[in-house]
Amino acid sequence: MSTETRSETSEPLAFSPGAEERFQRVLGKYPNTRAALLPSLYLAQEDFGYLSVQAMEYVAERLALPPSKVLQVATFYTMYYKKPHGTHHIEVCTSVPCCMMGGYGVVRHLEGKLGIGVGETTPDGRFTLTEAECLAGCGHAPLMQINGRYHEHLTPERIDEILDGLD
Repeated sequence: MSTETRSETSEPLAFSPGAEERFQRVLGKYPNTRAALLPSLYLAQEDFGYLSVQAMEYVAERLALPPSKVLQVATFYTMYYKKPHGTHHIEVCTSVPCCMMGGYGVVRHLEGKLGIGVGETTPDGRFTLTEAECLAGCGHAPLMQINGRYHEHLTPERIDEILDGLD
């Protein structure tokens, strides 16, 4: 199975037709292109798989912004991926409240089950495991999110059920 994304090709990047349509809607919602930068980066990440230098340059060109401005924003925020991620991006909250409730146990369990460490992707490209400083769910700790969907009150058994239920 190939894990190559559209962001890694040698051909010039361009939004897919559906992404182009969404990009035009994004532009219509904001008073200027600088204000549209964050949603445009999300769109590029979704369409290209991650934000390669080529993808960031493409966004800069489309928004008529300096590439350095796009790079600054993309590298400041942790929700933008600058390298390929697995199909399922697992983020485990490791802030103090979650750790007190077993956050690092969740990380260790996932590392063992997936055979990877934090910041790594499984060889088949299915999973990427990262830590998140805070997922704003302290009352439901320990928790993780997979592709933006929260999973709370985790136990090893619950984690296994969740992973087994993914495509």
